[in-house]
Amino acid sequence: MLVKIHESYRKIVAICDSDIVGKTFTEGIREIQVRPNFFKGEEKNKQEVLKILQELDKEDATFNIVGEKSVQIALEAKVIEEHGIIKIQGIPIALGLF
Repeated sequence: MLVKIHESYRKIVAICDSDIVGKTFTEGIREIQVRPNFFKGEEKNKQEVLKILQELDKEDATFNIVGEKSVQIALEAKVIEEHGIIKIQGIPIALGLF
C-alpha cells in the first residue's frame, strides 16, 4: 500500500493499494482518479499502515482511502465504518472525515 500525508490546516492522509495508483475508475456519474501526485507516497506494510491510521485518527486527520486492501485495513483500524464506503467499478473508496 502507498501512504502519503499532506500537510494542511489538518493532515490529509492518502492511502491506496499499490496496483491502482495512476488509474481512473468511472461508474455512471461517479469517478475517482487515483492520481500519483496525491496518492503516490511511501510503500508501507499492513502493520505500518495500521499504526499510521490509529495515530492520525487521534489528530483529527482527514482520510482518503482507495482499494480493497487499504479500505480493509482502515476498517480494522476503526477509522472508517462500512456505511462510509462506496464502490466505483468494484473498487472500495472511503473519502473525507470519519
